[in-house]
Amino acid sequence: MNNHLAYQLAQKAIADLKTSIFILLSESNEKELTNAEIGRSLGVYHGHIGHEGHIPRTLLGLMEQEGVVEQNSDSKKWRLK
Repeated sequence: MNNHLAYQLAQKAIADLKTSIFILLSESNEKELTNAEIGRSLGVYHGHIGHEGHIPRTLLGLMEQEGVVEQNSDSKKWRLK
């Protein structure tokens, strides 16, 4: 079974979502947003009860590792680095 196409599509989707987060943060009047605000703005704030928002939080974690975003330790909001 060849999963190469599925892998490529998943990587493109992640890249597109990270780009969307970058654009949202760069164009936001607030300059800092919670992961819930980011997820709701992009229509990806989903999950099951008690675990909502895992999609945006996971993406923000990836972007944080890449040095693109950082979380304000006081407000817990995210901003571009």
